[in-house]
Amino acid sequence: MTTILLVSGSTRAGSANTAALRTARGVADVDCVLFDGLTALPAFVPDGAAPPEPVAALLSQIDGADAVLFCTPEYAGTLPGSLKNLLDWTVGGGQLAGKPVAWVNVAPPGRGDGAVATLALVLGYVGAHVVEGACVRVPVARESVGPDGLIVDPAVREGLRGVLGVLTEAAAA
Repeated sequence: MTTILLVSGSTRAGSANTAALRTARGVADVDCVLFDGLTALPAFVPDGAAPPEPVAALLSQIDGADAVLFCTPEYAGTLPGSLKNLLDWTVGGGQLAGKPVAWVNVAPPGRGDGAVATLALVLGYVGAHVVEGACVRVPVARESVGPDGLIVDPAVREGLRGVLGVLTEAAAA
């Protein structure tokens, strides 16, 4: 069975980005694993030493996944520093090289584009295979996130299911 690693760039409790990924996991026809160690990652230090345990666990999860789906907010016109730090840890190891990746932008139109542009740039740099057909905007209104942290809007849920389908096809190819 295909395994997709879900990575939220948000560290905020109640994040619409994390809610989108939790919802994707719930509607998926494949195995989806939500990475939950973003705040545990130490700052990237490119000294060639063995990575700290939280980083080793992250890299192992990326290695074990057939594809990766990102969903991130935009902070100050770009990626949150914590997500950029996660990506920096993958530069030397090649974990994302050739791996199918995509992103979902849950921001309303006109927002989030700086984060997406930076994410595309970094993913290109690490050699990830960006699956363009799975890179979409699926706006999530705050009121569509239920008290359980899942999105109740059927159109959003269907959009997320479609993203996972395209990403799964790319992983199988």
